[in-house]
Amino acid sequence: MIALAADVGGTHIKLALLRNQSILAQERLEARSNEGFRPQLPRIAHAFADLQSRLRIDRRDCAALSLAFPSLIDSATSRVANSYGKYEDAPQIDLVAWARETLGLPLVLENDARAALLGEWRAGAGRGSDDLVMVTLGTGLGAAALMEGQLLKGKHGQAGVLGGHFTVRYGGRRCTCGNRGCAEAEASTSVLPQLAAENPDFPQSALRNAAAIDFAIVMRLAREGDPCARALRDHAIDVWSSMIVNLIHAYDPERVIVGGGIAAGVADFLPDLERRVHSDVHTPWGRVAMHPAELGDAAALFGGEFLIREQFGPHHH
Repeated sequence: MIALAADVGGTHIKLALLRNQSILAQERLEARSNEGFRPQLPRIAHAFADLQSRLRIDRRDCAALSLAFPSLIDSATSRVANSYGKYEDAPQIDLVAWARETLGLPLVLENDARAALLGEWRAGAGRGSDDLVMVTLGTGLGAAALMEGQLLKGKHGQAGVLGGHFTVRYGGRRCTCGNRGCAEAEASTSVLPQLAAENPDFPQSALRNAAAIDFAIVMRLAREGDPCARALRDHAIDVWSSMIVNLIHAYDPERVIVGGGIAAGVADFLPDLERRVHSDVHTPWGRVAMHPAELGDAAALFGGEFLIREQFGPHHH
């Protein structure tokens, strides 16, 4: 049984064919999220057709398509509930009908951080524990929680996944969600260029000449002693640690898994992040372990395969 999995990010759309927790082939597209999601659907369908023909895989061997999406998902109707400024048109699209008509497959739709947590739980840094929180640091800041082996969803699909929208700075920046001072509005890749431009050291910083300002370049320049980059790095660690402390207080995990696009450079900041979290968090029972994600940005693809196996596995035929 082959699973088609897509992970829709703000920067890239990642696609893969998987079988038994291994990726057979994968593809990565530019997201073009400002155009909306509808124009991306033919590109996604085309990329999957490509992967299938490359491996000579027949549609009949494929079980379903899982789509991990950076938004709240209404599980009952399999629709994107709202857009948070990414892919504004997504809530209007009947993705179930699209998957059936274009790919001839049923669709499993899930929040991207939830899918990533499932992937890490089953095949990565979460193995062996049923009490996990995952944070995904990227274009936005995502979160998901597993308590006693149950993935938190909630009546409206928003339990556990709004960690990026915990208030970390009272009266802070206005977020795309409408709140002020959300972690995502204070330290995600999407607000980084703005934060940099507001820093008094920016005019003298090497960041001024960067083609694009992301955390990879901020971390590198901070290592080299650039004052603006160091300030941005310290600020991000403050914000991320506050968010993680909130998540630990809310969901009582044994482990926190740090993933997402920014986490590619996790070796750079995890020790400092860990120190901050452990000095601030209230866990009288012991220490929460903090682990970098093991599956990199493929976590949500593995999670998608797991969701498909659960819903359309051999025992469902």
